[in-house]
Amino acid sequence: MTTQAKPPSAVIGCDVAKHTIVVFDGRDNRTRTIPNQPEALAAFAKSLDPDCLVVCEATGGHELHLLAAVTAAGRAAHRADARKVKAFIRSYGTLGKTDRIDARGLYRYGTERHPSLARWQTRDTWRDERQQLVLTRQDLIDAKVAYDNRLAAPGVSAAKPYLQAVLTTLEQQISAIDAASQALIEAHEPLHQAVETLTAVTGIGRTVAVSLLALLPELGSLDRWQIAALAGLAPHPNQSGTTDAYRRTKGGRPAVRKLLFMAALSAARHHKTLRPFYERLLAKGKPKLVALVAVMRKLVVMCNAMLRPAAVVTAGVTAV
Repeated sequence: MTTQAKPPSAVIGCDVAKHTIVVFDGRDNRTRTIPNQPEALAAFAKSLDPDCLVVCEATGGHELHLLAAVTAAGRAAHRADARKVKAFIRSYGTLGKTDRIDARGLYRYGTERHPSLARWQTRDTWRDERQQLVLTRQDLIDAKVAYDNRLAAPGVSAAKPYLQAVLTTLEQQISAIDAASQALIEAHEPLHQAVETLTAVTGIGRTVAVSLLALLPELGSLDRWQIAALAGLAPHPNQSGTTDAYRRTKGGRPAVRKLLFMAALSAARHHKTLRPFYERLLAKGKPKLVALVAVMRKLVVMCNAMLRPAAVVTAGVTAV
């Protein structure tokens, strides 16, 4: 999934926008702006030192051209969590925000933390296609729920025909995405094998399996603690002095937790080992939600372990 490289000869901080990228170059401590276009980025990447490290933030996919150009040129890159970088910049007392400040902050972030920063790896196109299909399907499902609720509200008789037309369109598009997703699965044997492996787990259906592989592509390539934390299901300590407060899960990917919650509801009723585990927690006085979160954590750890032999499915995908 990721590798740790030797110390970089220079760190380049890049604040990415839709049309431009503000670059802070650690070699001469100067800031400049380049177009966010493949041709310009390819030339920029070739001008960098072979052992440098380019650091940028995740910005809704606008950073992908930069990452592709840098990796194609054989240079190392890291896509940083925007929340971590923001906290890092504020830790220096910087309260303002401009593209130049962010680019310099990314440079300092990479300079200080490069030993622990995961290097970006080139991804296969079909992995991106799978993720986009899953995310688009979820958006359409959310829209369908919103329109269903509006249709059920009182006093909507005048708008009913229009709402029903939108709902019909949404249902057609969801069905079309399901068909496209199935075709993608059948066309790529590693993905097909991973889906079959996950659906063998009681509580995980085909839709959940496909979505889980798209939203948590690190499955099979991390240890049990890392995958639980990435899914937002690791209980974090809350201790100060003699006070040891209740541990809570936090962080991670909300969409993954939503998927696993639905799977855990089924597993807590029907899985041969998770059902007794869930019932033992309830017998000890644990709230139902706490017990379900524990089942969710067991599920994602189980899925991670099952996909370890098929690490090819998740290879080459960097953690966010």
